[in-house]
Amino acid sequence: MGTTFKSVLSVAALVTLAPLATAGCGGSGGGGGGGGTEHPSSLVGTVGEGDAFTIAMTDPQGHNLGTVAAGTYQLTVHDDSSIHNFHITGSGVDDATSVPTAETKTFTVKLSPGTYTFICDAHPTSMKGTFQVK
Repeated sequence: MGTTFKSVLSVAALVTLAPLATAGCGGSGGGGGGGGTEHPSSLVGTVGEGDAFTIAMTDPQGHNLGTVAAGTYQLTVHDDSSIHNFHITGSGVDDATSVPTAETKTFTVKLSPGTYTFICDAHPTSMKGTFQVK
């Protein structure tokens, strides 16, 4: 709760991680990314804790995404606010929670190489982030 909007965006904008490993992620792995690169089987999206203007996408341990391996993931979104939503788009992916509803929702997403964007549709210029899929 102590994280400010500015620091979340700064971290999201600056963090570039090497492809993530599966250590400690649990669950069964989804489709492979080729080349022997392993990845977590799940990802986590969060938006609007306490109606704050925050949005993030992380691995299960809470590390912001920079680059992830292509493959199939379970994306669990914790939409903690009725004034925000979480909307992810990219090659073949277009999933969202609802603005007037606080909810936890799980999507199966197949990530292909490219750039993916996540935003709050109600505040798209101030609540947004991107990550790369290799």
